[in-house]
This record gives sequence, C-alpha cells and structure tokens, in this order.
Amino acid sequence: MFRQLKAFTIKAVAGANVATGIAMLLVGFSDRVHPAAHPYVATVGLVFPLFLALNMAFLVFWLVFKWRMAVISVAAYAAAFVPIRTYMPINPGSDIPDGALKVLSYNVRNYGGASAGQHKPYDDIVEYLGRSGADIVCLQEDVDKWGVAHPRLDSMFRHTDTVYVGDDGRRGNALGIYTRFPILRKERIRYASAGNGSVAYYLKVGGDTVLVVNNHFESNHLEPAERERYKDMLKGEMSQDTARAESKKLIKKLGDAARMRSAQVDSVCAYLRRHSHYPTILCGDFNDTPISYAHHAVAELLTDCYVATGRGIGLSYNQKGFYVRIDNIMCSDDFKPLGCKVDSKITASDHYPIYCWLKMK
Repeated sequence: MFRQLKAFTIKAVAGANVATGIAMLLVGFSDRVHPAAHPYVATVGLVFPLFLALNMAFLVFWLVFKWRMAVISVAAYAAAFVPIRTYMPINPGSDIPDGALKVLSYNVRNYGGASAGQHKPYDDIVEYLGRSGADIVCLQEDVDKWGVAHPRLDSMFRHTDTVYVGDDGRRGNALGIYTRFPILRKERIRYASAGNGSVAYYLKVGGDTVLVVNNHFESNHLEPAERERYKDMLKGEMSQDTARAESKKLIKKLGDAARMRSAQVDSVCAYLRRHSHYPTILCGDFNDTPISYAHHAVAELLTDCYVATGRGIGLSYNQKGFYVRIDNIMCSDDFKPLGCKVDSKITASDHYPIYCWLKMK
C-alpha cells in the first residue's frame, strides 16, 4: 500500500513539474505575441518569476526525495534559457577600458520623491547625477516643478535639452538629455499618447554622429489602491472570489496599456530601422517587464546592455511588490556594452537609475 501511494505521489508530482515547465516555457516566450492582437496574453510575462520559483521548488523536492527525477526541473530551465537570461542574466565582471562612454538613464519622477513625505528629493537627484561621471544622461519625467533642478544640471553638463511630451498640453511629462557632447539636432518620434513620448537626439561624439533615443512608454495606469490590491493578491491575503474579480480587472487594465504601448514601441522601432546607419543608444522607462513585447521588439534591433553585461534581476522599479526591471539601456552593434548595473543606492524616485559603459568598436 505504501509503495503504491509513493509511486502515485511521484507520478503526480512529476506530472505537475512537467506542466509547470511547459507553462514556464510558454510564458517565457509570450513576448513574441503582439498586444494589438492578443492584449491579455501579452501580459502573462508578469508571472514568469512565479514559474521560476515553482520549478525551483520542484527541483528541491526531487533532490531531497528522488534525485534522478531532478532532470525534469533541469530540462525545464534549459528549455527556457533564453527568457531566463533575459529576465535575470548572470555575466562575469569586466574592466572598463579607456575611452568608454558612461550612459545613465533615470526616471526622476518630476523630482517629487519616491513618497510624498521625502524632503527635497531634487537635491539628492542633482547631486547624484553630478557625481555620476556620466557622459550621457537620459532622464524621464524631467519636469522641474520648482525651477531648481534644471539650472543646477545645466551648470554641470555642457549640453542639455528638455522636451515636453504628450498630447494633452498639461506639460506633465518631459524627456531630458544632459551630456558633454554637442547636440546637433533633435526630433520627436510621433505617436499618440496623452502623457508619454520619445525623442531622438543626434550627438557629435568625436568624429561620429551618434543617435540617442530617450523614451517614456505608456504606463499601466494603476491607481495606488489597485497597486495595493495587486500586492495583496501576490501575498495571498485576499479571498478566492475577490482575487478572481480583481485579477480580471487587473488583466484588462494591463492588457489595454500593453496594446497602447505596443503601438508606441512599433513607432520607435520603425524609426530605428530608418536610421540604422547611425551608431545608436536607446534609453528609457519601458513600463514593461523584460518578458514583454515592448522589450522584445526593441531588443530584436539593439543589444540590451543589461542582458549582455548585467547580473541578477536588476529591479529598477523600487515600489514593493513589483519585482521587475522596466528601465533599459540598449545599443547598436557599433558599441560594446560593459558593466551595466541598476543602482539601488539612491531612493529619491520610485525608480532606480540604470547605467553602463559603451566602447565604440
């Protein structure tokens, strides 16, 4: 009787492990699905870390009770190697060669702080950027409400520019660039959005003209109460019926945002293709996970510097309960990326800055 029960348990757990592995694989490659056609399917990348954790639990179970069966979990990880590396790459360290450019991207939340009670967050942001040693800084939500950050940044960087984006005239969002290289010209990449946008800058870097594209793609428009309910669902602190109803609302909202974001990303990708003869650097707040159409579409054209040289998950949105990297730096093959990192030491915004070095080949 005991042997039969043991055999049944092993088969049941093995079946569950196989199902989890298949689900992890499908979710991992869901970034190939265009949100315009399947907006809700395109949001499942959010649960990819859940399947990573479940498969790890199965692996531990097999190593304790029947180690030969661990091949199921190992095979599942191997099959999903590409999305796993995209989500949490592991790269060796590297020395930074002379002449490499340091590029930094940071959503500064209009210098308003990570929380309403933070005292003068613009001081921390400006001082951080001043000592960063970055050659090119791309800022999102670069609206200086108090008129104190921009003058100080202008004194630190030789060439600066800020462009208000969005179509509603509220001037609620802006993209800024701060650099030691001359700005030859700039161009808005046009797409429909009430408060988001993309700006292409052409910089004179030595004897080359380098295209730098700064982006803020559509957010998920989650209200604070919705964010808290989402966290409660992740913690299991919600009844089954309530969780089901909240999940439907959340998926719809995320799907609608993903559909809007995909059109914006497609416009930027079309611009990149038309100007592919320029050495290109792309920065920005994607408002989407590494397992998403937005990330995949751009990474098809450019190298994701974090995936190529970073380590770990690289959480760039620092609000608890959201374990994702939504800020990115990418580059064309004209550059070799080095030492990409998300800097969690500064908490003056609801994002962490991301930076890397780029060596012109």
